[in-house]
Amino acid sequence: MSAITRIQDLNSYDKAAALMIALGEEHGAMIWELLDDEEIKELSLAMSSLGTVEADVVEELFLEFANGVSSVGSLTGSFDNTERLLNKMLPGERVSQIMDEIRGPAGRTMWDKLGNVNEVVLATYLKNEYPQTVSVILSKIKPEHASAVLSVLPDEFAMEVINRMLKMEPVQKDILDKVESTLRVEFMNNLARTSRKDSHETIAEIFNFLDRASETRFLTALEDRNRESAERIRALMFTFEDLQKLDATGTQTLLRNIDKDRLGLAMKGASDKIRDLFFSNMSERAAKILKEDMEAMGPVKLKDVDEAQMEIVTVAKDLADAGEIILSDNKGEDELIY
Repeated sequence: MSAITRIQDLNSYDKAAALMIALGEEHGAMIWELLDDEEIKELSLAMSSLGTVEADVVEELFLEFANGVSSVGSLTGSFDNTERLLNKMLPGERVSQIMDEIRGPAGRTMWDKLGNVNEVVLATYLKNEYPQTVSVILSKIKPEHASAVLSVLPDEFAMEVINRMLKMEPVQKDILDKVESTLRVEFMNNLARTSRKDSHETIAEIFNFLDRASETRFLTALEDRNRESAERIRALMFTFEDLQKLDATGTQTLLRNIDKDRLGLAMKGASDKIRDLFFSNMSERAAKILKEDMEAMGPVKLKDVDEAQMEIVTVAKDLADAGEIILSDNKGEDELIY
């Protein structure tokens, strides 16, 4: 990062950050004490990303402090010196929370931040942990990210994790605190509030985001070990084929909210029933164009079809959350998943 040589290059946050760095511990302590947590986070973020400000810019910006800062030379704002400065003026726990908030990966809670860690990196770390620990972590992060992590874990280890999740009791606070503390050290993330949902539902949501081959592999292996749980998970899963339960109004609403090119790709691997559902709710001309587009695609990769189907199911679920359509689950027409 090049040094800041013009005052015009500083926004209001940068100016405040430069001031606080220039004031230092002795003169800045009283100001820090008057700030609330949100103000401290915003100011700390600006300080940590400020970089180098040339001395003449500092003098121009803070004429009233010229005598005090002219001997300092340039100022360098970074995560390390920001943290050192805060540690001298604020309680250690508060500093830790503030610095965790402004460091990456992005996200407000620890589990949000963990969701931004590459699945291969996270899986490489988790495969050396106890299966029970991994089951706690995967139950806390987003299902789509958990599925990506699960698919790259060793098969035997992954199945052990799945079985632990199925049998999981509400996690004791001291255990969760220990897991969170370890993850904070490894990924510099925040603590998060815990939530509890049915373990079969958690697995079903994760499996919804697996590609077809991985889904079949895990469900088949699970059936050999625990047929009852496998059947329950299968019943809770919502797939592209389940969209055939939409009524005409719901189908037309969905069609207005999806990319027709992605629909064509998704239907390359769909049953005649689901194809008829969409074609019958289009104009004759639109259906003809879509059929021609599908034929023109030629052979397509199963992975690409799975991704397109997953995107459309996600849109359908969002519409259901908003109350614009009603989705029925696999257990019957009268039961709703939303």
